[in-house]
Amino acid sequence: MKKLIILAFAAISFAACTNQPVQQNKSFMDLARQRFAVREYAQTPVEQAKLDSILEAGRLAPTAKNVQPQHIYVLQSPDAIIKINALTRCAYGAPVVFLVCYDTNQVWTKEDGTNSGDMDCSIIGTHMMMEATELGLGTCWVKWFDPAEVAAAFELPANHKPSFLMPCGYASENAKPSDHHFSRKPLSETVTYK
Repeated sequence: MKKLIILAFAAISFAACTNQPVQQNKSFMDLARQRFAVREYAQTPVEQAKLDSILEAGRLAPTAKNVQPQHIYVLQSPDAIIKINALTRCAYGAPVVFLVCYDTNQVWTKEDGTNSGDMDCSIIGTHMMMEATELGLGTCWVKWFDPAEVAAAFELPANHKPSFLMPCGYASENAKPSDHHFSRKPLSETVTYK
């Protein structure tokens, strides 16, 4: 019994020393309501453990036929941030920008030539976005960039096609949802039962 108490105390002490936030176990709906597009970031660095957790959430996301064609570039060096800020006005000063791509050699492709790349990346990005929210970080979904220019600037392999950017970091004290964020159509306008 004494050993069990000592082990439990050691585990609690270790958890307290890891400096990781305690998971609040919010429901998915709570996270979905809490999340908003953050367009102003504090310059606080994002901890590697949080980046790893966000990337792991993306890794766990489903993809067409489970081919997992994603390749995610974590832009965080001063040089990478300067480059991405020159290529889009929508990095919003974030200390990290995820450049989410799909591999055209791996993506599932239909007989008509269309592929699942953007769809797969969107599912992956949503997982990452919700994990970031749970970890107390803000994100924003960005398509306002030229994929060819981004690919050239970061010297991506020809088979890595940029799908979207996701700035990520701690929201600044002034960050708030846009005026139209809370405007949602009723289900009666967006759902039809047959």
